[in-house]
Amino acid sequence: MRRRLLGSVRSRATLGATLVVAVALVAAGTAVLLSLWSTLSGRASAEAERTAREVAAELAAGQPYDRLSLDDDDRPVQVVTEDGTLVAAGEDLQRISGTGTDAVRPAAAPTAAPVPPGGTSDDDGDTDTGADTDADDGADDDSALRPGEIGEDPAYSDGSATIDGETADYRFASVPVETEDRGTLTVHAGAPLSTERSAVRTALTVMLIGFPLLLAVVAAVTWLVTGRALRPVEGIRREMAAITASADLARRVPEPDTHDEVARLARTTNETLTALETAVERQRRFVADASHELRSPIASLRTQLEVGAAHPELLDVAGAVEDTVRLQNLAADLLLLARLDAGERPADARVDLAALAREEAAGRASVTVDAESVEVAGSRGQLGRVLANLLDNAQRHARSAVTVAVRREGERAVVEVADDGDGVPEADRERVFERFVRLDAARSRDEGGAGLGLAIARDVAVRHGGSLTVGEAPAGGALFELRLPVAR
Repeated sequence: MRRRLLGSVRSRATLGATLVVAVALVAAGTAVLLSLWSTLSGRASAEAERTAREVAAELAAGQPYDRLSLDDDDRPVQVVTEDGTLVAAGEDLQRISGTGTDAVRPAAAPTAAPVPPGGTSDDDGDTDTGADTDADDGADDDSALRPGEIGEDPAYSDGSATIDGETADYRFASVPVETEDRGTLTVHAGAPLSTERSAVRTALTVMLIGFPLLLAVVAAVTWLVTGRALRPVEGIRREMAAITASADLARRVPEPDTHDEVARLARTTNETLTALETAVERQRRFVADASHELRSPIASLRTQLEVGAAHPELLDVAGAVEDTVRLQNLAADLLLLARLDAGERPADARVDLAALAREEAAGRASVTVDAESVEVAGSRGQLGRVLANLLDNAQRHARSAVTVAVRREGERAVVEVADDGDGVPEADRERVFERFVRLDAARSRDEGGAGLGLAIARDVAVRHGGSLTVGEAPAGGALFELRLPVAR
């Protein structure tokens, strides 16, 4: 049951559509979450940088450590020296990590002494002239900050801090500042990430709840739409199964009132059924007609042989031979038609129709040939059979003369066989090419044949890519026109 379900077009279409939408939703959701986190993280970085720059500005202005605005926003702030010594921090800061300095209580900072003219005061209270400083520092560094200047490019890091008993994650910005009396200081300030992470978690929760619901809706809609689209196909399948079971080729599948692929499938199926019904009916009629045609010469031949066996002096040898020849010709015609129906491809030899027409007309009374050399590709034997059948038919109905003309018209070779008989009525000009058809019902079988000659001629013409039609001859009789493609 599971294999049958997965093997249906409906289930595969539903599964495929659901998987495609699922992949698209996961990709889109991931992109949205990353974009949301990047945006919110950037906002936290900007807030942390703003706080750090505010404290750095106070330090650059010479504000003492104990007067810095470190507790206004309940955010973790540290001020450290170049050697990593914490000199200022928020009063409520209890723990911090991620800034490189884990200290939360500043070391005792000496009070800055007045700076004498031309020198600076060191930590021991001794006065330095500044000459040694120039010697120690060497050449001025273009990238060094000047006194009172704040660094342009802050560094960022993630960490955590505990303020007044509450622990949270923070985004830290580290801003350097150069002071006149305290050297280079670095301000570490943090902005909470709780809002950003809460927003990302909320978006993720919405996606985890909404995506399955959306996929369920997509699967349900695809299942319904596919089922509705395939309903006519199921009707076609059921009808075809019924036709197969009943062998009733007269039945047809339902055609939906649409212009889509399913409607075209139904129409093509009905056309195939029509062609199949026609072929089967034609085969049945052919078998029945062939049996009828074979019965007469066989019965006649049997009667003559039985009479000859009982009374040898009464045996009609000439009649027996004639019936045997007729039976042989009929068998040959039936065999050729069977090969043509089986789709036998003609040979690809080059045949000169003018020479072939003269060859078939040789020895026939009252037949004239006017032909120019035209070559076609095909079977010489089958094309000779076409000309022989057309000449036999023309001589059978002609009063006095039969003419054969061969010429070339563009890329076609044209062969015309005309007689001066009564012609073929316009209503019967297609019917004469049907098998076992005789227009003259009063004509004897011996004179009229089995009615296969013209059918064979047209089938051979079609197999060679040409056509065979009948019209009215200039003398009033029948004009059979054979058209074949010229050999390349």
